[in-house]
Amino acid sequence: MARSGGGRRTSEETKERLLDAACAVLREEGYSGASARAIATRAEANSALVFYHFGGVDQLLLAALDRSSAERMAMYREIAGRAKTLEELVEAALRIYRTDLERGYITEFSELVAAAVTKPELRTEIRDRAEPWIAFIEHEWNRVLGGSALGRLLPAREVAYGAITFYLGVNLFSVLDEDRTRTEAVFELAGELAPRARLLTLRLPRRNRDVGLSPTDQEEDV
Repeated sequence: MARSGGGRRTSEETKERLLDAACAVLREEGYSGASARAIATRAEANSALVFYHFGGVDQLLLAALDRSSAERMAMYREIAGRAKTLEELVEAALRIYRTDLERGYITEFSELVAAAVTKPELRTEIRDRAEPWIAFIEHEWNRVLGGSALGRLLPAREVAYGAITFYLGVNLFSVLDEDRTRTEAVFELAGELAPRARLLTLRLPRRNRDVGLSPTDQEEDV
């Protein structure tokens, strides 16, 4: 990024460095270690700039979460959008889980959720940021399985809640499951069950299939 005359960082560059540092500290040190000083030190900036640019540490951490969520949403819409069957949806979920774990995205979100337990002012912020992901899962479940017997047995909204709960639990359990074998076993089980549920994924007549799908989804499915 360009710098102003004299080699000083621009305001936007400083903000990006603080966001990068906030993500790194949150992943490596957790919420308890994410102080203005720790983040500023990582960013090679003055800690006062955390408050100047973002208004505080929590606001900076939420801004960092927003940035990573936007990146993830764009990437995962493409991955999930290629799924046409339950088996492929499970494969997409596994790929998303592995990517989130390897890149530290799970840790970012889970640390802030844990912080919200003792900081009520964070709860609405985190809940609002979880909603687009619930809607994303709900949309993909309806797109692939809407109108099928399985879709009726397992409503999309409840599936989305279950997926988010699993997502948070995976991060906590990963501390004990260092080689990931136990968590991977859950996905392996889902992969084995998916083909056996094929009859339940057969679509019902269109008048029932359209329930819960957007007009765009209905047109794509013609």
